[in-house]
Amino acid sequence: MYHIVLVAPEIPHNAGAAGRLALATGARLHLVKPLGFSLDDKHVRRSGLDYWQDVDLRVWESFADLKNEADPAANFWLLSTKATRAHWDAPFRGGDYLVFGCETRGLPEAMVYGAGEQAIRIPMAPGGTRSLNLSTAIAITVYEAVRQDRTW
Repeated sequence: MYHIVLVAPEIPHNAGAAGRLALATGARLHLVKPLGFSLDDKHVRRSGLDYWQDVDLRVWESFADLKNEADPAANFWLLSTKATRAHWDAPFRGGDYLVFGCETRGLPEAMVYGAGEQAIRIPMAPGGTRSLNLSTAIAITVYEAVRQDRTW
């Protein structure tokens, strides 16, 4: 199982879409506070359709709390436009955590630079856009991990 981690998500639609993707791929969704919305918000439920109650969801007070509870053998892959390594060059394996920052700021630079080779990015054409929509980036990364793993 993969772990999708959203650090300080701001837009309920993205969390709902991530929840639906988690269900589709057998992943667990982790939301790290602060959240920019209520989990009871109708937009989260609408984006997750009628599946939201089935999402394997964990909510954390901090990223440090999540890391302290994680399997020490798991990799934490931090997604950022600031990273230099492409996501398809990351050797994903079941149990890994795919970590995404908030929609307006991404992950803090200190986290990204502190991750070394485990900071990864989704390559984009030069001069195109500066970033992808969060739910799009999550889907691209999760399905690359599943493709590599090929367990189903």
